[in-house]
Amino acid sequence: MDETRDAGGENMSQQFLLPEDIVQNFKDTFKKHVFESRIEHHPIGPNKTDMVHIWMKIDKSILRSVVQHLMTLEKYPHFAVASGYDLGEIIEIVYHFTIYFGNHGQEILLNFTVPISKKDLTVDSICDLIPGALISEQEKQEMLGIHVIHIPKDARVFVSEDFPEDMYPWRRDEKGPNPMVRNLHNPPPFSEPSKCEKPKSKKQSSMEGKQ
Repeated sequence: MDETRDAGGENMSQQFLLPEDIVQNFKDTFKKHVFESRIEHHPIGPNKTDMVHIWMKIDKSILRSVVQHLMTLEKYPHFAVASGYDLGEIIEIVYHFTIYFGNHGQEILLNFTVPISKKDLTVDSICDLIPGALISEQEKQEMLGIHVIHIPKDARVFVSEDFPEDMYPWRRDEKGPNPMVRNLHNPPPFSEPSKCEKPKSKKQSSMEGKQ
């Protein structure tokens, strides 16, 4: 158990779990709903400080429960962003968290990957648990076409109001933006430049005016 200090300067004790113990904790709690897991170590900075990344792929039905469980390990986990990808038959949303945030050398990044079938593009909102998740949830709705259930503010932020309703900029299927996008790497067909009439001189214009 390591001793640290809170923002007010008072002594407090916090137990930093090992990455392996965190993964096992989630597997023991959620059983078969944790599909995959892995731990990555990335040395960063001149001192090669070990930055730990934990990746877990989970069933979308337990997303809220996973976030609630994370908050038992640390009351206020740091939410960075949710990223999203069109992978063909599914869309993956990755929720990026950090625990032990601000404790140098102890921070652990937790990434929860949620696969969502295109046959049911819905996922629960976590905004009541993590208010800062709103902008990421709005982005995934507009860019990937998922429906976030109980999102507190269902309004367009990233695309204009006149953008087509059933088209999404990050999609790679028939609902992607290809019909609207010009392939700039392919130059348009060559055509002869139009021949412009040579401008008239002031003398010619004045002579025409006298006629």
